[in-house]
Amino acid sequence: MSKKTLLSFHGNGCLGLSRLEQVFDIIKLFEEKDPNSVIESVKNDVVAINCTVGQFITRDLIETLPNLKIIATFSVGFDHIDLQAAKERGIKVTNTPDVLSAETADTGMALLLATARHIAYADRYVRAGRWLMEGDPPLGTSLTNKKVGIVGLGGIGQKVAKRCAAFDMDVVYYGPRKKPDQPYPYHSDLESMAGECDYLILTCPGGEATMHLVNQAVLKALGEQGILINISRGSVVDEPVLIEALQNGTIKAAGLDVFADEPNIPQALLDMDQVVLLPHIGSASVETRSAMGQLVIDNISAHFHGEPLLTEVI
Repeated sequence: MSKKTLLSFHGNGCLGLSRLEQVFDIIKLFEEKDPNSVIESVKNDVVAINCTVGQFITRDLIETLPNLKIIATFSVGFDHIDLQAAKERGIKVTNTPDVLSAETADTGMALLLATARHIAYADRYVRAGRWLMEGDPPLGTSLTNKKVGIVGLGGIGQKVAKRCAAFDMDVVYYGPRKKPDQPYPYHSDLESMAGECDYLILTCPGGEATMHLVNQAVLKALGEQGILINISRGSVVDEPVLIEALQNGTIKAAGLDVFADEPNIPQALLDMDQVVLLPHIGSASVETRSAMGQLVIDNISAHFHGEPLLTEVI
């Protein structure tokens, strides 16, 4: 195959991309001051895209690249890609499922522990000298014997469920359909499930189907002692409604790894002690990000060698 061009929209997915440099001219758009001009200059040569969440592969972009053959996203979710536009052109799309499920589940548990037990707040309390001057900080909340509702029992949700069970928590779940192979009670109504739970952990996909799935009614049902953990997508939660619920005491606290407009976070969330905030690091370990990057590379290589794709979306 003659040397063609691969557009890489971000750095993390370039782990090991040197393997592909023998075949592709790799354009690292994240290093370019004027990405649009670069795209225009190479549009006829581009056959592959490497992207991740938050980097929108739109219909306009797809139509700009007449020889595009594959879009490989460095993520489980693919709601940032116009799948219909890709499908119409016969462009393959791949993602990186499974390899990040355990890591993201660990992040969810870390957020739950940090929020329920006031870990981040207590750290700030000690560093500010308040333990010495004011005595012990307020008590946290136990995980043991509490009911946790998992929203979306896919690969990540199932690993979160196992971890919660290991903490002696009562696990239930909500999703578009019941999973007969799972031992946990299923709820077909999210608001009803939230009303039974102490904690709600979001692990569902983003996109139109789950846009603002967690709304005012769900938060009210979760209640004034409830804690919300989001390791899915910021779009799943109505963020202004969440802020109001936290300010008014409709729910007790929240642990958030994702936001509506990353990396822009509302000042109101930054100002609240009962909120733990992370910079979308669900899968952010060297081991997991390396495995994700390798899967991106393997999918691209497989496509151009006429081999079956490892994790094909369409």
